[in-house]
Amino acid sequence: MKLDVKKRIAADILKVGQSRIWIDPSNVEEISKAITKEDIRILIEQGIIKVKPKRGVSKGRSRELKSQRKKGRRKGHGSRKGAEKARTNKKRRWINRIRPLRRILKAVKSSGKLTSKKYRELYNKAKGNFFRSSVHLKSYIEKLKGE
Repeated sequence: MKLDVKKRIAADILKVGQSRIWIDPSNVEEISKAITKEDIRILIEQGIIKVKPKRGVSKGRSRELKSQRKKGRRKGHGSRKGAEKARTNKKRRWINRIRPLRRILKAVKSSGKLTSKKYRELYNKAKGNFFRSSVHLKSYIEKLKGE
């Protein structure tokens, strides 16, 4: 039994799409007898015609991808949009640069190759972004020893 017209009328009455209309399959005969909008309204009141709940968008797939990225996957060259500096924030870049420098300074000072005064001077230079890398710092310290 084709109930397309009844479905369309019910959708019009309930102000939803036709795909959201549910018709009770056990009462098909009764529904087929309904002709007017008023007949359809009565069937809606009786609960023979109902509105299906809205279907949302599942977050399951996005959660799965997020957990994969957290583990370090899906971050290859094909997934990247933006330069390396654009992908890591400035603070994180600074932390990654300054920590090794300070570690080197601490090690050199504890070995007795630097005086407290020179250590403090180099520490402040590192803080002021004077050294490009740990290699630059080491070469600078070597030059100081030569003097």
